[in-house]
Amino acid sequence: MNRIHSQTDWIARAREVLPAAGFGNFDAGIVIARGEGSHVWDEDSKQYIDYLIGSGPMLLGHGHPEVMEAVLEQLPKGMTFFANNARGIELAEAIVEAVPCCEQVRFVTSGGEADMYAIRLARAYTGKTKILKFEGGYHGMSAEAQMSLAPTRQLNFPTAVPDSAGIPQGVADEMLIAPFNDLDAVASLLAEHNDIAAIIAEPLQRIIPAQPGFLQGLRDLCDKHHVLLIFDEIVTGFRLAYGGAQERYGVTPDICTLGKIIGGGFPLAALGASTEIMAHFDKDIVGTEKWLMQLGTLSGNPIAAAAGLKTMEILRRPGQYDKLRALGQNLMDMQRAALNKAGIAHQICGDPTLFDLYFTPSAVSDYRSAKHRNPQDNVNWNASLRDQGIFKSPGKLYPSLSLSEADLERTGQAFNFAATRLAKHQEDAA
Repeated sequence: MNRIHSQTDWIARAREVLPAAGFGNFDAGIVIARGEGSHVWDEDSKQYIDYLIGSGPMLLGHGHPEVMEAVLEQLPKGMTFFANNARGIELAEAIVEAVPCCEQVRFVTSGGEADMYAIRLARAYTGKTKILKFEGGYHGMSAEAQMSLAPTRQLNFPTAVPDSAGIPQGVADEMLIAPFNDLDAVASLLAEHNDIAAIIAEPLQRIIPAQPGFLQGLRDLCDKHHVLLIFDEIVTGFRLAYGGAQERYGVTPDICTLGKIIGGGFPLAALGASTEIMAHFDKDIVGTEKWLMQLGTLSGNPIAAAAGLKTMEILRRPGQYDKLRALGQNLMDMQRAALNKAGIAHQICGDPTLFDLYFTPSAVSDYRSAKHRNPQDNVNWNASLRDQGIFKSPGKLYPSLSLSEADLERTGQAFNFAATRLAKHQEDAA
């Protein structure tokens, strides 16, 4: 008979075989055993309401029956082929129909891959080498993306600060860093440098909204200086709206990257652009010198494509985004009410489909202002929520369509508990 392992046992085993005892993604002190709908359970069978939802892809919740049916229909037909398959082609068609900037797409396996190839594609198309990114913007794990993501040293713009060991100085030399929501800074850099291939931006930077006119301002500046605009929509694609941030904000980039939701919980991502730009993936059109090589063992695999297609079909049904926004707004309102009642200074940032808070009385507009006045407040807040059965990351809360009224009621109670406890912590520390 197999021995039942406790969470403590699994954590001890992880320490032996995994650096820092984890996969590098999330708190290694919790081991998830299963998920169903809006809930997950750890290896000690403790139940949580899931506001992490796999870091975003499980917008319909875990194990949605229609998605499961689509996956189980595909499984006996084959899991991956390293070749074209009908489900992948259908998914590409659905993305092209939905996303304004996409006339063609190329599949990869992860969002980080998609962002890496988007940067390389911009360089191939323009013949220029420098990339402008925003301080605090997250674009995966490539060397370019690991520049000024979470710098502990505040150097003068546009100097890039590596966030990881092992990145050559030459990479930093090709990156220009600007503050988010600062069009004047971007305009100055574009006027000064004529070798910028692209600006890459999250339309909603982590949870920091673009100020009115900022995204359109980027579009206008890119047009003026013949620079490509890349929207990283790994998170926002099919979340902020069915057509992503491009639809929600009415600004169309030259290239976008997509992930998470388009794979329905399975490994799949994509980048898309006009047929002219995407021609760099076709050697017969652009020739050897301008061809961008790209391949991947699981790119466009039919299991992920089937799950993504069904997820997108469900999201197209009337009222889905109205429901998602109402759920998120309800959560934001409950959080605000609990913290206001407890007299705790805070800012709730983001969009009803994706948000969290900063414990500060000051407005948040960029990486340097997105700070907790006392970081321990955020640690205590999230620990209290975890104690009350709320599963979320320390800096994001993802609503899902699987949330029930009972989930919302329980979450509101958890917010009140956490706010009361945090007020006591602040009082004791004063």
